[in-house]
Amino acid sequence: MFNKLCIIGVGLIGGSIAKTARLQNLATVIVGFGREDDVQNLQTARQIGVIDAYYLDIAVAVADADLVIIATPVASTADVLRLLQPYWSANTVYTDVGSTKGSVLAAAQAVFGQVPDNFVPAHPIAGAEQSGVLAAVDGLFANKRLIITPVETTDTEALRKIQRFWQGLGSAVSVMEATHHDQILAATSHLPHILAFALVDMLGHKDEQSEIFKYAAGGFKDFTRIASSDPGMWTAICEANKQEILPLIDQLQMELAKLHDLLAADDYSQLFATFAYAKTARQRFLEQFDKQQNQLQ
Repeated sequence: MFNKLCIIGVGLIGGSIAKTARLQNLATVIVGFGREDDVQNLQTARQIGVIDAYYLDIAVAVADADLVIIATPVASTADVLRLLQPYWSANTVYTDVGSTKGSVLAAAQAVFGQVPDNFVPAHPIAGAEQSGVLAAVDGLFANKRLIITPVETTDTEALRKIQRFWQGLGSAVSVMEATHHDQILAATSHLPHILAFALVDMLGHKDEQSEIFKYAAGGFKDFTRIASSDPGMWTAICEANKQEILPLIDQLQMELAKLHDLLAADDYSQLFATFAYAKTARQRFLEQFDKQQNQLQ
């Protein structure tokens, strides 16, 4: 599908893209780009066959590439676009995998004055708590959602190519506005991560004087799994999408205050009603999720 694929940031996501693209014959040559402090990871990526070569010179890395994927944390998007700007080619399609899209579009506007028509922002709804190329796996995107957030000026052929590429990786592709994407992800991904971090932060400080973690059961492990995620990456995501996250935190605080007041007032009938509604709502989500998964397969 593509002759040369250049991945900027060969970590969990970038490495998984490379692995699957190779197995699905979506690219003839796959190269990686990184900085000096990423050399060991890039060497590992080449040694295990995730990429064919790596470069520390962006001009060499993107030369003759017909697809460039920015797979670095969202906080670095503007810096990466500045690196790319002198070598930006009309013959190349550019995309990213950032967890927030409004900030990515703002970065493109700041660097280029407008969003280039051959830059197609995207976000795979997939991942893991681990990082680095050794965490990369083939099939990470199989039967997972992939959201593309084009703008009015996005080239239709570039959009079509990115859609086909992600479909080739096994993803179910949706197209929506960046604002809508950020609203959805704030509720379904960003707020849950904040909750997990906050709970473990609170209990972690208590555990210094007690045995809370010693007696924590599997439910605690499951609920707090995402608190093992990269703190730096999630700090950047919160910064990039804070306008959508802050109202949700306000709503959550109101919900917790309601539960606090019900418990303090011994109003267990309303407490039960709240829990029952939540259980029903989650069951509705599970049924929709299972239906969607069956449609994707």
